[in-house]
Amino acid sequence: MTGQLRERIRSDSTTTEQSSPAVLVVDDEKNLADLYSTWLTETYGVDTAYSGSGALDAIDRRIDVVLLDRHLSDFSGDEVLAQIRDQEFDCLVAMVTAVEPDFDIVQLEFDEYLTKPVSEGELRNVVRSLLERKRYDEKVNELFSLVSKRTVLMDEKSTAELKRSDEYRELVQQIQTVNTELDGIVHGLSARDTEALFAQLDSRVRGGADD
Repeated sequence: MTGQLRERIRSDSTTTEQSSPAVLVVDDEKNLADLYSTWLTETYGVDTAYSGSGALDAIDRRIDVVLLDRHLSDFSGDEVLAQIRDQEFDCLVAMVTAVEPDFDIVQLEFDEYLTKPVSEGELRNVVRSLLERKRYDEKVNELFSLVSKRTVLMDEKSTAELKRSDEYRELVQQIQTVNTELDGIVHGLSARDTEALFAQLDSRVRGGADD
């Protein structure tokens, strides 16, 4: 591993301490959006939007996690994501989409990427994981996001395609840079995130040095 990770837990934990974390589900397939909401509503406060404009109307400071489709009826989920980041909402975003990931995802500021169809267990797990990550500071979450992108691309692309991609080389360099900046050990990560992050960094970031 290129450097160690240092525990960086936010001192202001008011958002994560609320009794019912808030999730916004955004999908223009109404039946699917409503199904996702049904899966989550017993555990979380869930809002549902069926368009990009609806998502931007619904998003506010209380939202903790957004589940966002990339194909929406009025404008794209990528544009919604950009607006969320531009307005600096303190939420984490999972793209939940039928769009197969390509190298363009390197430039998107999402935290996780799920390719449809997704199961109830997968959806609940990603929401749980993202809520746990809200305890960590921006640099740790940046590393999670970068490693998530690398994992998605490694699963989708061949070794030859990865080696030819300037975007992928840039992504590998970003991971190595952020990993080096975090020069301690993360003790505050959840068991799930610790296992996932360390496994990916050990087996993939180390290997990426030769890409």
